[in-house]
Amino acid sequence: MVQTKKICTACGTQFPISYTDHLCAICMEERQYVPAAGQEWTSHDILLKTHATEIKQLNDKLYEICITPKFAIGQRAFLLISEHGNILWDCIPLLDENVIDFIRSKGGLKAIAFSHPHYYSNMNDWADLFRCPVYIHKNDEPYISEKGNNILLWEENELPLWDGMCLINIGGHFAGSTILLHTTMSEKGTVLCGDTFYLSPSMKHFAVMYSYPNRIPLPLKEIKRIKEQVKNINFDSVYGFYPYQNLPHNAKEILMDSLERYLQ
Repeated sequence: MVQTKKICTACGTQFPISYTDHLCAICMEERQYVPAAGQEWTSHDILLKTHATEIKQLNDKLYEICITPKFAIGQRAFLLISEHGNILWDCIPLLDENVIDFIRSKGGLKAIAFSHPHYYSNMNDWADLFRCPVYIHKNDEPYISEKGNNILLWEENELPLWDGMCLINIGGHFAGSTILLHTTMSEKGTVLCGDTFYLSPSMKHFAVMYSYPNRIPLPLKEIKRIKEQVKNINFDSVYGFYPYQNLPHNAKEILMDSLERYLQ
């Protein structure tokens, strides 16, 4: 029987053929969880038969990429269109002809970058297909299930890219948790954050936690550190983990108020 790479149905992480553990290493970590029904696996070939990618334009520089019907934790990726090279921000574990053709029609990818390990999915397949590097903060290196040749680890607090874009290591949720700041997408700047910052359904509060599903908070000293760091970043818009987490106005004010509420 031909062996295939396994994808965890709970978190969407793909593991190499050599991975023989019964449980997903990402779900076993305390920021995620193994479902009560038990560990289940699938493969990319199966996903191609049961799911599809869905692409939605959010503005003239930003496209949302999701999987339908919902798979794993329902994460979304973003395609940022930029003059000197496009970026895929975060990743989804399905790479079908729809999204491949769409990205190629927009000029391909110059790089892939990540907010945190719950998005790594099948990143090496994306990087191999589009022949581009994958930027991951070195603090999160232990969570890489398969270290492909395209992975580039960076260690600084900030990593300037091109066309007014920059990766910023915020920490908190994971030590390597990162945001992407795009300085020209909105009047004051736009942040793509995964769930480094987690916008509430009310659109009036951001959570910043060690584990969201397990409700484990961060120490107050860490919240204070993050607040001091965010204070020096200019932005007014945020796009987060889920499709509803689009906040085009007053995002920094809401985030700073939320962090202050934690400290009080």
